[in-house]
Amino acid sequence: MANDNQLLNRLEGLEGRFEEVSTLITDPDVISDRARYVRLTKEYHDLERLLEATRRYRSLLDTISESRELLVEENDEEMRQLAREELERAQEALPKAEEEIKLLLIPADPDDSKNCIVEIRGGTGGDEAALFAGDLFRMYQKFAERKGWALSVSSVSEGAVGGYKEIVFTLSGQGVYGVMKYESGVHRVQRVPATETQGRVHTSAATVAVLPEAEEFDVEIHEGEIRWDTFRSGGAGGQNVNKVESGVRLRYNWKNPNTGQVEEILIECTETRDQPKNKERALSRLRSFIYDREHQKYLDDIASKRKTMVSTGDRSAKIRTYNYPQGRITDHRINYTIYNLAAFVDGDIQECIDRLIVAENAEKLKAAEL
Repeated sequence: MANDNQLLNRLEGLEGRFEEVSTLITDPDVISDRARYVRLTKEYHDLERLLEATRRYRSLLDTISESRELLVEENDEEMRQLAREELERAQEALPKAEEEIKLLLIPADPDDSKNCIVEIRGGTGGDEAALFAGDLFRMYQKFAERKGWALSVSSVSEGAVGGYKEIVFTLSGQGVYGVMKYESGVHRVQRVPATETQGRVHTSAATVAVLPEAEEFDVEIHEGEIRWDTFRSGGAGGQNVNKVESGVRLRYNWKNPNTGQVEEILIECTETRDQPKNKERALSRLRSFIYDREHQKYLDDIASKRKTMVSTGDRSAKIRTYNYPQGRITDHRINYTIYNLAAFVDGDIQECIDRLIVAENAEKLKAAEL
């Protein structure tokens, strides 16, 4: 029981902190400080989950203790059988309850609850890479529909024969970044391109970058220093698109705190026919870009401490292969291979993400030595 006591010792004081945070989030001064209010509200929900898990864990320990006492003291065989069954059930459930608490005790990625911005770019492979980037976009589109997330495209550069040289979109919903962050990296496809006359299998690639959407208080931007241009949006959408300068382009000089160098950031947005809305969305992308770059050192530090770098680290790393002739998907981070490619590219990717989450949680537990 020493391990149980050690774990319970770590949980002492939680209820006091929960009561304190419960009071703070109703304080008008806290509510008026948006950044603090958001931070405390998240802490409140995290503590609530941890306390519920702790109550379940304590209940199981009590059941084990009471059942053992009954087996020692009780003479009635029927009661002893009931006690044995209760003891068996509680002992079976205890390791899972213990692991749940250990995972909840590890600080969560503060970005997990945020929306995200996804950038897909065709890599090596020319036209075929652009077509594959289009397939990846449709895969995430279908996945978002399954999850009930909202998807809005902010910029598109179409490929010569279809697909996208580049597409940027935002996914909004509950805990979006915490799920989608596992998709960052290089996705490789092996198949016979539509343009191939000899029937040979080609290998192409597309890169996916998933950035947490930054809130206004996450980064400091001097809006007066932003240089704006407007232009006529191209593409489908009727006569208005070509007549009205609804597209916006922003340029912003940003000093990278990690290198000390000043970099020019260029962002275009042609998502809507409303120029003010496009400006607002371009600003959102600027905030997320800067937030992501400023937090990259933090992400790299985490990745350096882990063996498989499941969800963070080098975005140029090849993470997954889509082999069409064999109908095979392989995720190289966890050596996970399945043969349901058609369903996978139709948005059925949750099982793979679940396995990545399990692998990352195992790493976290090992790193924390809980």
